[in-house]
Amino acid sequence: MCRLFISHLAKSQQLAEYMAMIEFLKMHGCGNDFIVIDARKADITALLADETALARLCHRNFGVGCDQFIAIAATNKADAEMLIRNADGSVAGMCGNAARCVADIILNETGKPVITLAVGARVLECWRDAAGLVTVDMGAPKGVAETNVRPDLPAAVTVDMGNPHAVFCVDDAEAVDLAAIGPLVEHNALFPNRTNVEFVSAMPDGSLRMRVWERGAGVTLACGSGACASMVAAAQKGLTPRKATIHMDGGALALEWRESDGHVLMAGPVAYVFKGILSQG
Repeated sequence: MCRLFISHLAKSQQLAEYMAMIEFLKMHGCGNDFIVIDARKADITALLADETALARLCHRNFGVGCDQFIAIAATNKADAEMLIRNADGSVAGMCGNAARCVADIILNETGKPVITLAVGARVLECWRDAAGLVTVDMGAPKGVAETNVRPDLPAAVTVDMGNPHAVFCVDDAEAVDLAAIGPLVEHNALFPNRTNVEFVSAMPDGSLRMRVWERGAGVTLACGSGACASMVAAAQKGLTPRKATIHMDGGALALEWRESDGHVLMAGPVAYVFKGILSQG
């Protein structure tokens, strides 16, 4: 195990002492990376409430570094509950790639073929296929509508996958200056709670190319809920059928917007990077 000395991380000596010897996992899904702590084994209530300490922990120079901080909690609604914080310490409502990572942990832990994961108001069914890919039933999209966000952009398709997304279907997602446009859309007055931002284009082979600016995290290599939102937006725009591969900067996910119940299924890989211990330095 590696040790990360975090006395500089906390706002106070008390919080540093509180966090001493807490184990964590570093995981990623298609390069979208996470600090994962099992809150069933360690009380991290104070940490979850401290945005400054969380932001420091998620910082790639002063902390472990990640796109999102994830806590696994006990619940009577499902096999486990997933709590999410963005890299800036703010609360996030959904993270599809993290759901796959946590699902893999719970699948290994329980030995069940299918487990349930509570995330916000949703309870997600998750399972693993013979190739080791984890599928999450992300539920049905809500609030799907076209919205004119900026005069220099095409109309966005807004999609709620448990968190908000503004998806722009463009000719070439590679040509978009994501670092410049992403924050302007995230903080647009149309989105008082901010929004995730995706640019998606159709590929000659029928797949989709997606790039993402995540609310509270910035440019990331992948976004699972964003891929789901992009699948819905692209299918609604007629760019793709309801089943497609979505290529992101960090890898690819298989998506299906199921006609029978309107649920979006997302399948992809899970990676364990390392284990660590937060300890007072």
